[in-house]
Amino acid sequence: MNREEALNIVKEFVKNENLIHHMLAVEAAMRFYAEKLGQDVELWGITGLLHDFDWEIHPTLEEHPQAGAPILRARGVPEEIVRAILSHADHTGVPRVSMMEKALYACDEITGLITAVALVRPSRSLYDLTAASVKKKWKERSFAAGANREEIARAAEEFGVELWEHVENVITAMRRIAPQIGLAGNLQPSSE
Repeated sequence: MNREEALNIVKEFVKNENLIHHMLAVEAAMRFYAEKLGQDVELWGITGLLHDFDWEIHPTLEEHPQAGAPILRARGVPEEIVRAILSHADHTGVPRVSMMEKALYACDEITGLITAVALVRPSRSLYDLTAASVKKKWKERSFAAGANREEIARAAEEFGVELWEHVENVITAMRRIAPQIGLAGNLQPSSE
């Protein structure tokens, strides 16, 4: 399975641009951590890219992601990726054992909160976003109320990364693809 094949699966099943942006953001975060931890960057990236491919056709906890697993298997997606996708949802009962599984869980929900914070900034950009800005919004429970803060904190802890370091890492990862996910805003990337 290569990225192009994974992207074709995404394009087949996902029409919502924001969902595609979310999946690309998770892919970027997964690639970042794979590089940092000396893991298989392609494997981790493809796992992030595919993790929510079935959300539009299976938009309930009774179906997502477990009803998507047979579709992935039928398309030749390696079992290691399928298992990680199953493990990213607590309700499936699939325990997160590998670092990749823990990384996917840790990167999923936080990308949504980071996106929400970036979009309310005057710049509408990731380029000037910091973990401190996310931390301020974190305390406002009414802001991005759908972002499960307890799950985000637990996922970072399970992955073994301090929460605000994790937020900074994911922001850094998402900056790499800011134009692709609509979060360049009115700024240019700095030369980090």
